[in-house]
Parts: sequence; C-alpha cells; structure tokens
Amino acid sequence: MAPLDVKPNELEPYWIPFTANRAFKKRPRIFSGAKGMHYFKPDGAKVIDATSGLFCVNAGHCREPIVKAIQEMAAKLDYAPAFQYGHPKVFELASRLSLLAPGDLDYAFFSNSGSEAVDTALKLALAYHKAKGEGARTRLIGRERGYHGIGFGGISVGGMVANRKQFGNMLAGVDHLQSTYDRSKQAFTKGEPEWGAHLADELTRLVNLHDASTIAAVIVEPVSGSTGILPPPKGYLKKLREITAQHGILLIFDEVITGFGRLGHCFASERYGVEPDMITFAKGVTNAAVPMAGVLASKKIYDAFMTGPEHMVELFHGYTYSGHPLAAAAALATLDIYKDEGLFERAKELEPVFADAMMSLKGEPNVADIRTVGLLAGIDLDSLPGKPGVRGYEATERMYHDLDIYVRVAMDTLIVAPPLISTEADIADIRDRIAKVLKAVV
Repeated sequence: MAPLDVKPNELEPYWIPFTANRAFKKRPRIFSGAKGMHYFKPDGAKVIDATSGLFCVNAGHCREPIVKAIQEMAAKLDYAPAFQYGHPKVFELASRLSLLAPGDLDYAFFSNSGSEAVDTALKLALAYHKAKGEGARTRLIGRERGYHGIGFGGISVGGMVANRKQFGNMLAGVDHLQSTYDRSKQAFTKGEPEWGAHLADELTRLVNLHDASTIAAVIVEPVSGSTGILPPPKGYLKKLREITAQHGILLIFDEVITGFGRLGHCFASERYGVEPDMITFAKGVTNAAVPMAGVLASKKIYDAFMTGPEHMVELFHGYTYSGHPLAAAAALATLDIYKDEGLFERAKELEPVFADAMMSLKGEPNVADIRTVGLLAGIDLDSLPGKPGVRGYEATERMYHDLDIYVRVAMDTLIVAPPLISTEADIADIRDRIAKVLKAVV
C-alpha cells in the first residue's frame, strides 16, 4: 500500500459512472473549475454549460451565498446523527419545502440522491397501504422510457433498457405504462403535444388486469428527462390522477429533474395542475453544491404511520446522511437565491425564447426531432446505420475538444437544459455552438 501522502496523477483507478471508460481514459474530458454559466478546462478555456451539470446547477456555478453557507456550517456543525436527533437547519428546510410544495404535501423525508429518493417513495407507498390494512397492494407501475435512478427499485419501475439488462431479475410485481412519445404524431413540438392524452387510459387496462386491490402506486416523471426530454401530452397527467384517485392508488411524481424551476414553477405539478401523493426531489434543491434529495409526502401518508406507542420508531427507513447539516445549509441558501433573483419566473419568461432557438436547429444535418418544454430540450439525431450512439459520442468529443460547449448526450440525443440564470445571449450562444456540432458530426 502506498503512503497516504502520495498524490498520484493517474486516470486508471477511477471507474467512471455511465461512461465509456476505455475511450475516456485515452482522451479525457476534464473540468477543473466553474463559475456562473461556465466550466473551465485545466488549460483555462471556458466551456459554456448547456445542461446545468446534470440538470442540477440551476442557479449557475459556485454561487457565493451557497459557498459561504457551506463553509460556515462546516466550521460550526460538520455532522449531526440523523436518527433520534436533529439540527435546526434541517427543520427549517423541511418547513420551507412544505410551503413550496403543492396541496398538503407537508412532510419532507431526506435522502442523498434521486435514486434514494425514489426507493424511499416506493417503500413509503408499500408501507402506507400495509398500515391502512391493505397489505395486498404491492404492485408498482412505472412507464416505458422512464428514468427513476439506479437503485433496484428505480430500475424496476424505470423503463430504460440499458439500465436494466445487465442486472438480472428486477423487483417482482412491477408493470409499465407505454411511453407517451410517438414521433409520427408529435415531431418538432414546442411544449406539451396535442396527441397522446388517451395513453393514460392504459392504466385502466392494467387495473382491470391486476385489480386495483393489488396496486400500491404509479410513478412517472412529469417530463421524461434522461431518455431525451419527452413532455407529457396535454391532459395526460390529469387523467393519471383521476384514475389513481378513483382506485385508491398512490401517484408519485419523480421531479428530480423538473423540480426547482426547470419548467417555470417550483414543481412541474404546479404547471400541470395536478397534485400527486408524493414528489421526489434532488439536484436543484442544493444547486448540486452538496448531495441532497428527498420525498415530499402528503399528510394522509404521514398520518398513517403515526400510530402505536409514541416512543416507538414509526418508519424503519433512513440514511446516515439524511438531512446532513452542510446539505441543509446549501439548500436554504439555494432557495434564497431562487426567491431573491426570481429564477422560477425567469425560466418561465425564457421558455419561448429557448424553444424558438432550439427549434431553429430543425433542418441541420441529421436532426430527426426536437422537443422543448420549459428550459429543457431533446434533439434526436439520426443514428448511423448499424452504429447507434456513434454520432452522439462524436458530438461529445467535438463539443469538449473543439467547440467549448457541454451538452449531455444520451446515445444519439442531445439534451439541453441551461441554467435558469441564462440570458437570451447565452441561449443564442448555445444554439450557435450546437449548430456547429451538428455540422461537424455529419
């Protein structure tokens, strides 16, 4: 074993997540700094961030109030036990989140990642029905092309094949709604497509197949994000709410991406006028400065657990770092920035400008479809025959090494999600650089 003071400059030992490791280590793409709208390469070159990190740096990089809050908390309280004890900031944060959440989603349960938040919500759904005397409700329903993190619960209800196929059996008793996307009827749509609300009726078929008495919850992203930005058809989410409410099934909105302003509201549920029973959140809650996530649950769910002797634990679930002091401090500072700078409102105002900019790329080489909603866009490229993902990988390489722009790429889809602090000039710059990318990867 090497001495602890050795500082190797070596790429090989790091197994990089969701990355082609062998190709990366031959020609790495490294960020060594960030500020505002930009990353910095080790040579000092500025790279415009067109995907807010991974949909998470909504207020721009290295914001001073967040940095200061983290530094002060690290010096004052580095950690407090998450079980049987608390600290002031976590209670303050839960209170503020409950005020921002729709309806009676008044209770926050904290975790550390969107994946943990999803698994928490699924466990809450199962335990809720058991507490209500309906323990037969164990079936979970997700949706094709849905992404709900990488825990076993999340990949079971998720519908992205690559995230599932390597890992054998998923959770038992899971079914899926069909995807809401049909290019032949929705191509090049700004906002929510007109076609597709009837796809929510698939849930009625599943209820008839399995019987409502066996179904615990339905989980969907209001906008499917990681698969390539699939906005919900008009009226689709309201139909899901009507069907789930009719049959006593919980509805969970996975708002890990859509939460905290991405669609012009704190939560997408506000945009769509739908109140779910639970919302999962992560990413933008701390502006990604410290990992944090959680579940916002309705009062009826919380109250179902508040029974039995008061000295007994009501829910046997949680994480060592639930509501960590540094994360709570970062989140409170982030919420202040969102409020003081009106960033949710700013995103709403920028939406048409952003949509027009992205749609102007129609007609560029190999563009098969473009979808926009809020400050989110998916740009599908035609795959090379027999070589899916090659064109997208080439785009990733060109963007970093030649064009100084960062855009998240999933196979042959470019996913654009600029920070909420973007100006119209920033959006125009992003658009122009993407156009150069598209011309470069013919």
